[in-house]
Amino acid sequence: MTNPLSEPPAPPARPAGGSLDELRDHIGAAARDERAAALGIWLAKLFPAHLSGVSLIAVGGLGRRDCAPYSDLDLVLLHNGTAGIDRIASALWYPIWDARLGLDHSVRTLPEALSVAHDDVKVSLGLLDARHVAGDRTLSAELVAAAGDQWRRTAVRLMPQLKELTTSRWTAHGELAFLLEGDLKEAAGGLRDVTLLRGIGRAGIADTMRPAVRAANLRLLDTRDALHLAVGRRVDRLVAQERKAVADLLEIEDPDTLLRRVAGDARTVAHAVDDAWRAIDRLRSGRRRGAPVGAPARRPVARDVVEQDGELVLARTAIGPVPDPTLSLRVAAAAAITQLPIARATSEWLAAFCPPLTTPWPDRARAALVSLLGSGPGLLPAWETCDRYGLIDAWLPEWARMRSLPQHHPIHRYTLDRHLVQAAYEATKYTREVDRPDLLLVGAFLHDVGKGLPGDHSIVGAPIAADIATRIGLPPADVATVEKMVRLHLLLPDVATRRDLSDPKTISTVAAAVGDPATLDLLHALARADSHATGPAAWSDWKGRLMAELVRKVHTALDTGALPEPPRPDPELLDGGLPVVHLDGDRVAVAAADRRGLLAGVAACLAMHRLDVVAANTTTVGGRAIVEFYTQPRYGSPYDPVALAADLRRVASGDVSVTQRVRARAMSARGGTASPRVVWQRDVATDAVVLELRAADSPGLLYRVTTALDEAGAEIRAARISTLGSDIVDAFYLVGAWSESAERDRVQAAVLAAV
Repeated sequence: MTNPLSEPPAPPARPAGGSLDELRDHIGAAARDERAAALGIWLAKLFPAHLSGVSLIAVGGLGRRDCAPYSDLDLVLLHNGTAGIDRIASALWYPIWDARLGLDHSVRTLPEALSVAHDDVKVSLGLLDARHVAGDRTLSAELVAAAGDQWRRTAVRLMPQLKELTTSRWTAHGELAFLLEGDLKEAAGGLRDVTLLRGIGRAGIADTMRPAVRAANLRLLDTRDALHLAVGRRVDRLVAQERKAVADLLEIEDPDTLLRRVAGDARTVAHAVDDAWRAIDRLRSGRRRGAPVGAPARRPVARDVVEQDGELVLARTAIGPVPDPTLSLRVAAAAAITQLPIARATSEWLAAFCPPLTTPWPDRARAALVSLLGSGPGLLPAWETCDRYGLIDAWLPEWARMRSLPQHHPIHRYTLDRHLVQAAYEATKYTREVDRPDLLLVGAFLHDVGKGLPGDHSIVGAPIAADIATRIGLPPADVATVEKMVRLHLLLPDVATRRDLSDPKTISTVAAAVGDPATLDLLHALARADSHATGPAAWSDWKGRLMAELVRKVHTALDTGALPEPPRPDPELLDGGLPVVHLDGDRVAVAAADRRGLLAGVAACLAMHRLDVVAANTTTVGGRAIVEFYTQPRYGSPYDPVALAADLRRVASGDVSVTQRVRARAMSARGGTASPRVVWQRDVATDAVVLELRAADSPGLLYRVTTALDEAGAEIRAARISTLGSDIVDAFYLVGAWSESAERDRVQAAVLAAV
């Protein structure tokens, strides 16, 4: 920019497609260094060569020379009070914006930069990565040296602020090691935490950048490079649909292996951060107390376990030539209950010297496991510490297969290992509702052990859970209960959301499968814990009410043998002129003259008012058709009852123009669902067969399917709509025996064509 009237130089070219081999040239430490060098040369050309007392400094990824293919630029324009600095800054920033590069910028004098960094830990950390790009090199060197010196002097004071910011970020983004779609930069254990570790190390508080952390950092940077290249833009969240392309670019055999590698690297970083925080806490605690006098205080917290300097260590009497095999479990339980960390040296000692448990486990070991699983908030950090040092593998050899195992259904948020521990944590909310809280905790922890193996995971996992329950020393009757819990853990949510709960056969079938009230209560608690541990998409108030209704009716059947009476139509819908419309919260009822297309028309009207259907019932009395829908607002906002009632009356009177736009949009969406499947259930209803449609959700799907069934001559008695993330399992009760396979094939073809 020596001539302000000349065209600015072109920025370095970013990758624009190409073969896998060509794209791989843009991944790795050498590629990142080349990008940083090219950007530095370009920025130096933009910088006015004649200026003195002004310099351009890179921070962030460009400062560290690890910028990804589509990273933003973080720049500081440093000056010593130069006149016209705003004009100079604009002349620098606009060519960067014109090049469509993201830019985070600031303009400061040296005292201003140090003053902001003195009180803002984020700025202070950022300046540790400062690197001269152009201009007055002496001025840049002054800032780099002063910022580093100031950080070493003020870091301990700023640590509480840094920890608060870090904890808030972790809360917002979760833990990369356990997320199926984690943010490589912001999640706990991600690249932002490596920057944190580097800063703590520069302060001289702890040795944070050990070889394992450095290696994990490089692999995470490579993964982010590949993600940018796969998507073609700046993105840090590794979502499921991009994992295959990223794995191919990194020459990793499959997406699951990629996710497990990311999880392992994130764990390495997260463990280093945990160690660093402990070092900081010890340092600050020592400064508050002053110089320690004599040996540190030791406080007993459990048998063979004492607290020392805020950590759990072994009592001196516990360390002998033949340690107690239950010691590691008891230490873990004590850590979870007290919510205190296990000292690193203690964890290493337990991993090296604690003998294996006998089979079956001693009572003390089983009691410690149940205490650990039922400890509440302390469970997750204690479990992760034990997993870090290999203690879990010693207790449960099956754990190695489940560690960081991806789950492929979109409703799941966590990897399998975290989901199991999270389910045990969620189960603690329901321990007072069951006769055997210990079996609830064990069953919740083991409910998905069959995942990752061929076959239905509930069926495959039941004998595995029984083997583990036997090994930990449960008596045969309790083993049978745990086995049943695992085998039937999906029974209540599946039946509640996919079956007609007013049908006596539904209730009798569940009662026969469950067998007794105590097991029913365990399954109800497990189903709720499992749903909450899965993710937000797996639970709703409606689902909770349905499960509660099912459990209440099955309890009655088990206790008294009484089955529910078939529901009777609302008397107010049987009398008076037609049409009749009743709106009552989430219940929408319409009575109209019996005709084809009524169910589909009402469904389309509800979709027009942004109401999602979760259940529907239909009946006909003397030429009067009655349809009842149970709905949920699609976006959380309540519907307009006056407008909805008016539109429903027009639809019930046969006015198809009301829903014409919705119906047209619904029909245009047809054919967008991959591999839909129809399953016939012929023995689950009293007077009907159930047609289950399993497909990806799409706009107007319920309207299309009900229209297809109506046109095929099938009479729908009830429908249950179950949405699981982006998928649906819709169950339609079709009146009649449907014994002829040709008739079933004809209707099935019509439904699949409508999808």
